[in-house]
Amino acid sequence: VASTVGSPAGGGVSPLGPAPPMWYHRDLSRAAAEELLARAGRDGSFLVRDSESVNGAYALCVLFQKHVHTYRILPDDEGFLAVQTSQGVQPKRFKTLPELVSLYLQPSQGLVTTLLYPVDREETAVSDDRDYSDGEDEKPPLPPRSASTSTPPGPDTPTDSPPAANGLSTISHEYLKGSYALDLEAVKQGACSLPHLNKTLVASCKRLNGEVDKVLSGLEILSKVFDQQSAFMVSKMIQQSVNQGGDQELENLVTKLAILKDLLSSIEKKVKLDVYLAELTKIGKSQKYTLSVDVEGGRLVVMKKVKDNQEDWTTFTHDKIRQLIKSQRVQNKLGIVFEKEKDKSQRKDFIFASAKKREAFCQLLQLMKNKHSNQDEPDMISIFIGSWNMGSVPSPKSVASWVLCRGLGKTLDEMTVTIPHDLYVFGTQENSVCDREWVESLRAMLKEQTELDYKSIAVQTLWNIKIAVLVKPEHENRISHVGMSSVKTGIANTLGNKGAVGVSFMFNGTSFGFVNCHLTSGNEKIARRNQNYLDILRLLSLGDKQLSSFDISLRFTHLFWLGDLNYRLDMDIQEILNYINRKEFEPLLKVDQLNLEREKNKVFLRFAEEEISFPPTYRYERGSRDTYVWQKQKATGMRTNVPSWCDRILWKSYPETHIVCNSYGCTDDIVTSDHSPVFATFEVGVTSQFVSKKGLPKSSEQAYIEFESIEAIVKTASRTKFFIEFYSTCLEEFKKSYENDSQSSDNVNFLRVGWSNKQLTTLKPLLSEIEYLQDQHLLLTVKSLDGYESYGECVLALKSMIGSTAQQFHTYLSHRGEETGNIRGSMRVRVPSERMGTRERLYGNALNVKRCAVYCTDKPKQDTADGDPSICKNSYNNPAYYILEGVPNQSAAAISPELLPSPTSTNPQAAKAPPPSAGARTKPPCATSAAPHPRRPMTGHPVRAISEEGSSEDDGGACMAGAQGGGTVGSTLNRPPPDFPPPPLPKGALEMVAEAPFSKPRPLYPDLAEVRIPATGPVAPLALGEGFRRGGVGGVGAGALDDQSCSVLQMAKTLSESEFPGQPPRAPSAPPPLRGQPMGLGLDACRTFPPRNPIPESIAEDMPEEALWGSSSSSLSVGESSVGEWLQRLGLERYEQGLLHNGWDDLEFLSDITEEDLEEAGVLDPAHKRILLESLRQQQQQK
Repeated sequence: VASTVGSPAGGGVSPLGPAPPMWYHRDLSRAAAEELLARAGRDGSFLVRDSESVNGAYALCVLFQKHVHTYRILPDDEGFLAVQTSQGVQPKRFKTLPELVSLYLQPSQGLVTTLLYPVDREETAVSDDRDYSDGEDEKPPLPPRSASTSTPPGPDTPTDSPPAANGLSTISHEYLKGSYALDLEAVKQGACSLPHLNKTLVASCKRLNGEVDKVLSGLEILSKVFDQQSAFMVSKMIQQSVNQGGDQELENLVTKLAILKDLLSSIEKKVKLDVYLAELTKIGKSQKYTLSVDVEGGRLVVMKKVKDNQEDWTTFTHDKIRQLIKSQRVQNKLGIVFEKEKDKSQRKDFIFASAKKREAFCQLLQLMKNKHSNQDEPDMISIFIGSWNMGSVPSPKSVASWVLCRGLGKTLDEMTVTIPHDLYVFGTQENSVCDREWVESLRAMLKEQTELDYKSIAVQTLWNIKIAVLVKPEHENRISHVGMSSVKTGIANTLGNKGAVGVSFMFNGTSFGFVNCHLTSGNEKIARRNQNYLDILRLLSLGDKQLSSFDISLRFTHLFWLGDLNYRLDMDIQEILNYINRKEFEPLLKVDQLNLEREKNKVFLRFAEEEISFPPTYRYERGSRDTYVWQKQKATGMRTNVPSWCDRILWKSYPETHIVCNSYGCTDDIVTSDHSPVFATFEVGVTSQFVSKKGLPKSSEQAYIEFESIEAIVKTASRTKFFIEFYSTCLEEFKKSYENDSQSSDNVNFLRVGWSNKQLTTLKPLLSEIEYLQDQHLLLTVKSLDGYESYGECVLALKSMIGSTAQQFHTYLSHRGEETGNIRGSMRVRVPSERMGTRERLYGNALNVKRCAVYCTDKPKQDTADGDPSICKNSYNNPAYYILEGVPNQSAAAISPELLPSPTSTNPQAAKAPPPSAGARTKPPCATSAAPHPRRPMTGHPVRAISEEGSSEDDGGACMAGAQGGGTVGSTLNRPPPDFPPPPLPKGALEMVAEAPFSKPRPLYPDLAEVRIPATGPVAPLALGEGFRRGGVGGVGAGALDDQSCSVLQMAKTLSESEFPGQPPRAPSAPPPLRGQPMGLGLDACRTFPPRNPIPESIAEDMPEEALWGSSSSSLSVGESSVGEWLQRLGLERYEQGLLHNGWDDLEFLSDITEEDLEEAGVLDPAHKRILLESLRQQQQQK
């Protein structure tokens, strides 16, 4: 808490002064602070918020010339506050924030401008949020009697003792009854003190004074050991306290408390440091251990040197080595768990010379285990996830249908349902059963269904919100780094009746996170629920502590989020009931608050959810599943709870990882609660301890991760400098770039920053094998130099970057759950030739195979213009998203996509993109635009991608295999076993693939798909800004254009031009790329021309059948010639870029183009319009 940090030694004064000033915003985010200052709009507007980078520090934010300048305010060792200054400049120190701010209210104090106008925080009145049990209870449920927040307490857990009588209240009562009148009379006669009150306080603090003296005496001894200087001060202080009394006694007590606090703090720092060094020294002595691995014999020999050069030998056979645990904090530390008698284990920690030595040892040990073990390490596991609001009543005797995924929606078939899952995760809300009893009931149920004794690896509880994780006994020793946490979001964020619990762990080499939450109830409380989510995202402490710069949505390979999210349906109750009776869920899903908020990027940014095909799970009549009870009489009136999908399961995974949702539904026979239990099952790829098939690497062999350039556009009004931090488990430690060497802005709310090759560090992975690197990911965070705060984070998969030529990447940046910009660049992962190899995976190379729900149809949609408008309203193709909320904008038209400039037109008047639906009137909507608002699943078999050693001739031919005969997209195909070859492609599809100008499949996530377009020869490094100026998104998947996407910079320019109408219109910064240009940076080049050397590896995605089989509605089936060839034949190839940019990429759809469409694509010459329309008419007649 900020008010308790950094109190100066002189008297325990809060750094905020007696009361927090109105310009102090305790927990305001950087982005929200910029919005408030932008609304204020006057130079000299300022506020102070907590620093996001340093606990106990503050950030002073000042608006000047439409830019926000941030100054860090840091506490020193004595608790004094000072604005961070340049090296060599003497800082001015203050006891409190108000004192500091009062100095800078005066002119010429070194800031960019004088502080003039404080921006006060908005005091939110505490509303009477009866946020209790979905409105059913008059008061919140009490927390459980057990204080357990993790595993159940043992039998020896002491019970709470009754509270002691409050002596202070008795004394104060006596004072008010008697001595108060005497003090009052004394004041009337001119006395300047209250002697009787002073005596009362001295008496009440007598015991406290004695306790403080005892603690100080103890600390005196400690300080002599750790801090001689402090020891002298303590001795002197104790001596003084003995001699003082009377009126000075209270002052003395306050002074002693302040010194006690500072002394504790200084000793704690020294003790922490010394203990840490002592621990390392102790372990360092263990370097006298010699560890030798006998791979053939299956033994690990631990030799320890003892006194007189004697040696103590201990031998462990392979079956006694249970687990290797790699420390995340100390990169060269390794824990080895050995089995002892009677299922007991012992852990020994060893420190190696370097992280590379540790990795080499782990490889040897795993090689030995693999050689002698009967069981291979798993490549894939199955996970059951269940969420249930139990309604504060015990569960029925049997909940078998829940764990067997039987009921409504997408369920498992009768054969699959009998196969036990590797992990079971149970999230419950309003669960009044104690932890131990609940876990035992789950284990008993699983034993009954699977005949296996599942092990409980974690239980976390917050009041009646629980999460329990159980694992197959064979996997118990594959679990490590278990973490648990909880966050309260109830009234004033202090009650635990609402909030979240979370569990994280490593399964071999793959990190998992699970969050179970219960959010604010009530139809109208959407904003509160959104804020609950953001608070949980930021405050839940899970995962690798080295990744504290990243929120939990980026800390795990796979993050699953489940619970009673409480989002409701915005529709009249009678209409809802009619749709449910007819089993028509699609209209209801369109008014589902969670779907609507996700489409606006307010919550669950880039999470996925399986298609919902089951009725709303809330609010049923208890004892039945036939009736929804939607009205309840309350003291305040009639309360309406419409049937809703409150209970949900979502997930978010790193790019190019394997995850498939095989079921998502609810039970229909568990009726004790007004909620139905929800279930989902997943097939997830995992990595184990890597073992090279080519032997241990030679010291000279080293892979490198090299960056040629990086550009980022961040949503900020700041104009500071930035640097990038790189994190990965494949790196020995995190690395930093130098500050950016290019910076520009065409809009006050955006900043484009760039790093050239010389500013970017080369990264050296721990291992150089291609099989190892293909599983690795790189986390990036863009941080400011002024406050070291993050302006956006992202994750990149190394798999697509491996090769001798640089590959382009492009993805989004997010911070605190909000999309804050995008980042792109050029990089390569250079692997030594000796370490190149093939990939062996049970599930092949079917990467990121997600049965994600997406808008798509099984026939061309003729009325897209009148359809769901949300398809084209998201993120980078929605300029309104980039207008800071509440900031006045002179032109309301700025939010219209019609104003987006065309990158090809040289005429500013013609620089218009069509309205979002214009280019798609007669085309099926593209799957790429739907990732952030999924509904209906894509289908198609994930197949093995062609390996590096395979043929590259038919790269596109093996990209995807879909449904034969073109069944409906909404159906789910049965997938063959993972190691089966893909079904043969039909002849028509082979012809389509052979003729298609761009054979890559359309990615579900255009900004996460790294499509490589190598040139025939060496490619020059990407010049900074070139990708943006060309109007294409370099390195983005082929389908990215179908959602009318446009670079953020172009939108920012448009907003800028509309905001300042006095400026002359701007011409495009650079001409469009030439046809067939080797760099292939523009999206249009990607769409029209195939790579000259197709990459012999592709990402298999679940795609709509139109895109897979080249049916008559396929926008990839181009017939006899492409748009480019057609235009070239007419001598009008100059219009190709504009047509493609506006979505006219297929001759089949061009037959419907109008003069207006041509003008929007940049065809303004009447003669040229006539030529094009006549040519299309003739082609139509020939058909």
